[in-house]
Parts: sequence; structure tokens; C-alpha cells
Amino acid sequence: MDQRTLVDRARKGDREAFSVLARAAASRMDAAARLILRDRELARDAVQEALIRAWRDLPGLRDPERFDAWLHRLIVNAAIDETRRRRRRVIEVEIDATGLPAHEDPYGLLADRDALDRALAGLAPEYRALVVLHYFLGMPVPEAAASLGLSLGAAKSRLHRAMGSMRQAFAPDASESAQPARGGPA
Repeated sequence: MDQRTLVDRARKGDREAFSVLARAAASRMDAAARLILRDRELARDAVQEALIRAWRDLPGLRDPERFDAWLHRLIVNAAIDETRRRRRRVIEVEIDATGLPAHEDPYGLLADRDALDRALAGLAPEYRALVVLHYFLGMPVPEAAASLGLSLGAAKSRLHRAMGSMRQAFAPDASESAQPARGGPA
């Protein structure tokens, strides 16, 4: 059964069809939430919240072809909501090395992952979400913009600022006191 048929059935209240859709998207949703939130348990909460919202709001989805983009938007919004609820909680991240070539220097790889973790941590959740969607999940910028409810120009601007902040974090002369830009309204 194709996705459009499953979405149409789920919109009409078919729980089994929604279950199939949710199972198919769960690992992608969890990966996105973990990268945005940097905490496995918070990510699970965000995925659960996004799936609850999806079930509740699915009848209002106008275009079943946009289901995946709509679901991405729900998970990003749920992750950002989790961040806002728990701002003061210390967060740790596990970045899985998926599809990366073998590295000769395991200590260098560890240092690179730590630097990437710190660079991502320095971004505001809205900027981090865009970086995750585009660079980690491979979503084209126009699709990531649509998923986040941004204009293409705003998404490109935020992505440019986020990457500039991350480059600063990787600069050899970056000091401990230098803080990456948190970004402003785009």
C-alpha cells in the first residue's frame, strides 16, 4: 500500500494505517529529535508529542503528498518546545558516525565529534533544527524551509548564519571565551 493511501485512510481515523505511517517515520523522527535536543530521553518525548499531534491534526492535512514535510515540521516544533520547557537541563549528545569513512586517528575523531557537539550546542534550537534537517537528514533547503514554515530566503539566511557560527567554533584561534552567535530574527 502506498503512502498516499495510508495517509488518506489515517485521515479518516484508521489507526492501523496511522501505525504503519508512524513506524515508517519513527527512526527518522528520533534521529532528528536527538540531533536537535541532544538528549535521548527528551528526543523520545518530542517524538511521542509529535506523533500525538500528528494523529490529532491529521484530518486537517490538506495535501497527503506533503505528509513527510508536515511530519518533519511537527517533530522540529515538538523538539523546540521540549528545549523551551527544559532550558536549564544539562544535555549530552551521542552523534553516531553513520556513513563516515574509517578514521585513522580515533582520538582525532573523538575531538572532531566533541567540537561538532560544542558547535551545535552553541546554536539556537531554531538554527540547529535547520542544520539537522539539511546536513544530517539530507533535506534540500527549500524542503527544510517548508518543513519549518520559513521562506526560502529566511532559511538560507539562517543556514548561512548557523554555518558561520559553527565555522567560528572550529577556527584554530577560537578561544574559550568566544561565544558563537545565537542568531536573531531572520
